[in-house]
Amino acid sequence: MKLELGYIFIKDIQFGNVSKVEGGVLYVNKDELKKLVMEDTVIASVDFDIAKPGESVRITPVKDVIEPRVKVEGTGAMFPGMLNKVETVGNGKTHVLKGAAVVTCGKIVGFQEGIIDMSGEGAKYTPFSETLNLVMVADPVEGTKQHDHEKAIRMAGLKVAAYIGELGKNVKADEYHTFETPNMVEGMKLYPNLPRVAYVLMLQTQGLLHDTYVYGVDMKQSISTLIYPTEIMDGAILSGNCVSACDKNTTYHHQNNPVVHDMFDAHGKTINFVGVIITNENVYLMDKERSSDWSAKMAAMLGLDGVIISQEGFGNPDTDLIMNCKKIEAKGIKTVIITDEYAGRDGKSQSLADADVAANAVVTGGNANEVIVLGSMKKIIGKADTTVVNTIAGGFGSDPVHGASLKDDGSIIVEIQAITGATNELGFNKMSAR
Repeated sequence: MKLELGYIFIKDIQFGNVSKVEGGVLYVNKDELKKLVMEDTVIASVDFDIAKPGESVRITPVKDVIEPRVKVEGTGAMFPGMLNKVETVGNGKTHVLKGAAVVTCGKIVGFQEGIIDMSGEGAKYTPFSETLNLVMVADPVEGTKQHDHEKAIRMAGLKVAAYIGELGKNVKADEYHTFETPNMVEGMKLYPNLPRVAYVLMLQTQGLLHDTYVYGVDMKQSISTLIYPTEIMDGAILSGNCVSACDKNTTYHHQNNPVVHDMFDAHGKTINFVGVIITNENVYLMDKERSSDWSAKMAAMLGLDGVIISQEGFGNPDTDLIMNCKKIEAKGIKTVIITDEYAGRDGKSQSLADADVAANAVVTGGNANEVIVLGSMKKIIGKADTTVVNTIAGGFGSDPVHGASLKDDGSIIVEIQAITGATNELGFNKMSAR
């Protein structure tokens, strides 16, 4: 499978009468976007704003972040199974509006949305303080159930990202990058002396607003399976979950998965990158056993020498992580796991809810319980009142030491758990440990 990504570097976003990409500037007609989103009768109101790096702007509660992309050549279209018919992606040519992002925001859904600060202390913890953000603020019709609310905002964000992505279809890209994975037979012939390595990508699928979609299918309804890494780059996997903001994989994270990119960089040099095993993180023990059994079985069937395993979420999924690790290690295959920690505010508690001696090569994205102070901002996009800030995961309505998270001057004392992408377990963040 071969995919060529053409990067169109976006230097600025502005509202205008005509939606277009010209001279590195993304111009957006706000009224056209509103009309597109309001096609869904579940949505009562929508507005759009722009947030740029370095501005005194806070965005909250953030639900998802999506990178605008468009298929130029090859089969399929963006977000197959969601916006478009189910057809295999990951091949041909795709244009990327690099530097731009669509951020979905609005009335809180599941109390695990996040905060993005474009400047100040909070900006140091989120990669999205460095993107030019087109922010959609949408609220549902009164009385809408949570699952319907989540779906409406998810679909609206995808529609907006697809609309914006189309603007780059006929624009000449600034750079082209090619990614290719040969089939197993060809791969063995090409690199017979390199270790065979795959990536086990764990997807959040616990239900109750904790879902991830693959070609439009809720992954909790599937078993572990194989996927070409270029399919992930091309919109095959989408976020539909409201887990804690710090370690949630947004759709943007999937589109730009750094583990996939790094393994491609090493492919044919130090490793033979065989492909990706995607597996779920269900709630019940039987489902966990089944999925981890299948992950280990496929790793053995592929004749792997090593795997990298990344987690999404914390607590209950720690069990899935350790099951995958120890079962794959038992097959004689070396593992490296990527996770984050909930080690208490003092960092002295057990980092993971589960452990095993087989997990002896670990990369951490940081301690989500670390407490920081976010200074007040001149502008709020969305809503940053007590119903949001004191409620979202990482915030606190009252605390014996800190009091409430939201202070009278607009500053916030919060665990970095509340910051979108702060401890991301793909390594798409700014923290780790040595």
